[in-house]
Amino acid sequence: MILARKARELEVYSQVVPHNVTKEQLSALEPEGIVISGSPDPLVCPDVSDLIERGILDLGIPVVCVNCKAPGVPSIHYVPGSYEWEQAFSEFLFSVCSCRKDWTVQGFIERSIKEIKSLIGDGRAISGLSGGVDSSVASRLVQEAIGDRLTCIFVDTGLLRKGEPDDVRRIFGEGFKMNLKMVDARERFLTALKGITDPEEKRKIIGGEFINVFQDEAAKLRDEAGFLVQGTLYSDVLESQAHAGTGGSRVKSHHNVGGLPETVQFELVEPLRYLFKDEVRAIGRELGIPHHILDRHPFPGPGLGVRIVGEINEESLEIAREANAIVEEEIRRAGLYNELWQAFAVVLDIRSVGVSSGMRTYERPVVVRVVTGHDGMTCDWAKLPYEVMEKISSRITHEVKGVNRVVYDITPKPPGTIEWE
Repeated sequence: MILARKARELEVYSQVVPHNVTKEQLSALEPEGIVISGSPDPLVCPDVSDLIERGILDLGIPVVCVNCKAPGVPSIHYVPGSYEWEQAFSEFLFSVCSCRKDWTVQGFIERSIKEIKSLIGDGRAISGLSGGVDSSVASRLVQEAIGDRLTCIFVDTGLLRKGEPDDVRRIFGEGFKMNLKMVDARERFLTALKGITDPEEKRKIIGGEFINVFQDEAAKLRDEAGFLVQGTLYSDVLESQAHAGTGGSRVKSHHNVGGLPETVQFELVEPLRYLFKDEVRAIGRELGIPHHILDRHPFPGPGLGVRIVGEINEESLEIAREANAIVEEEIRRAGLYNELWQAFAVVLDIRSVGVSSGMRTYERPVVVRVVTGHDGMTCDWAKLPYEVMEKISSRITHEVKGVNRVVYDITPKPPGTIEWE
């Protein structure tokens, strides 16, 4: 993964293949060079004898070992930030392999649009547009290729951030002139979640209802649209390869996405399939997507449903929406947003005694959760300036009806998770 990123930083396209790739599969990719990757830990070194036995080294393609050794193959040692390493890797790419510097944002967009046009032809496609980074960029790329023959479906679950449906309508419907279908499913989700307090059950209901809503809308368009756009990223592909030990392809035919039943079949269009997250953001900027969409913190699939402890109802959703908006506003105002992994508020299903205008109150507390990290796998709680914490607390207790106390979560991950449910 690190080596693939390094090559792309040098504007050379690179692709990760599993250790058990066959000679024929590798040859079909027509690589200009092969990098066999080991580990920076000298005690962890891959056995490359099987590569030799399978004839991988006999393809007539330049090969280098990084942090490993093979008979007759040059090797270099990867040291993060080392100039000597960068120079040696660049020498292999450009002098030995004669690679071209053609992995650029504009170059990718042009190639992607050409591929999408070739795949879809005169057909039509649908896309599940959530307003997140991946679905937004994927939808914009396909729109560039086929115009209004793309229909984007946005499902308002009622579990979204404050103003998000209006934001999507304004940016993508009005701004980009997308063929956008807004589906108001708020009442449907609230009804399904009524009386449910178990976190896992809530997650399953939210996921199941979303699939059902999207299925209903997709079925209406099935006779018109034969293609489904999905914002699959390279990290998703690599994770699948790691589990299955197999490679991937750009388009998977008749693949059921997100649990869609087999009766609703589409051919997948995955224009971001070989992009990392930062590359997706760069593509989005070139396509004119606003920075507040591209640079937004991760937002859970179940939405505010995992930021409400206990039953999800209109009262708790209103508190969660307002409190989350305040946290984000103050973090941005302090210039800290891009330094943090996530910043949000959690609504608890308890009451605490407070005082307002000299009168006793018995209302809900809100937990503010702000973490730092790089990938979400491990995180630490953010040491926010006291004045920022004070401003957040003051605004929430004064502006959000039904809240009289704000507490700050100082638990790292592990042992805690980032979200509360």
